[in-house]
Amino acid sequence: MSSLWSSYVAVAGLACLMLLSGCASTGGGDSAPVGGAGGAQVPADAVPRAEPLSRSGNPPSYVVFGERYHTLKSAAGFTERGIASWYGTKFHGRRTSSGETYDMYAMTAAHKNLPLPTYVRVTNLENGKQAVVKVNDRGPFVAGRIIDLSYSAATKLDIVRAGTAQVQIEAITPGQDVPVVNAPTASPGGAKGVYVQAGAFAQAANAYSIRTRLAAIPVAPIVTHRLTRAGASLTVVRVGPFANANTAHAMLQKLLNAGINDAQMVIVE
Repeated sequence: MSSLWSSYVAVAGLACLMLLSGCASTGGGDSAPVGGAGGAQVPADAVPRAEPLSRSGNPPSYVVFGERYHTLKSAAGFTERGIASWYGTKFHGRRTSSGETYDMYAMTAAHKNLPLPTYVRVTNLENGKQAVVKVNDRGPFVAGRIIDLSYSAATKLDIVRAGTAQVQIEAITPGQDVPVVNAPTASPGGAKGVYVQAGAFAQAANAYSIRTRLAAIPVAPIVTHRLTRAGASLTVVRVGPFANANTAHAMLQKLLNAGINDAQMVIVE
């Protein structure tokens, strides 16, 4: 479960004064909703869009539990790896740091430093599953944890039962292409499993270019297939499949180290 102070309000003229509205701690009574999502489907990923910064959620710095945290001025290029947790019924309906109401069924999250709001892609490094969420709250204020996910986001990433998972988060600039993940169609030959996706391209020439870079690293096997999404045809280039997420993660790191910055783990089912 998560541990966080879920919201604060910046008071005009007192940049560092925080009014904390609630607290959850491990074993502090937070939980999933009775009966899960009540039969409702996990919502689609949050759709990044340009929004003004929250007036209440972005002081230059703030203090929680005696520790000072600094708010980033920009999320451009931000990436981070660490432990994700989640929060649920105890905070459902409460005011978040950005001023929005926390909805455990929405695709949202809390982060200590990112500007509010920021959209991020979260990858569960233990199973390759991904979700795009809107960061609209502060937390988690527990050592070693980098992000607190809403119940629905945690469900999509399959970490509700375990409570935490190793993840990677990447800031998304509104308007940029969000790579296709968890594609329902299998790669050529019908192979299913865990892959590392180097990219999804509208232009076939770009797909050819990335294949050339992969071959020069070198990595194998490289697979390419066409995927139609929202009426657009994309050429997807992947490496795999791999026997397990740990092997795929090692390949992911290899591609990132080689400068293929859009590389990500995906699961073909």
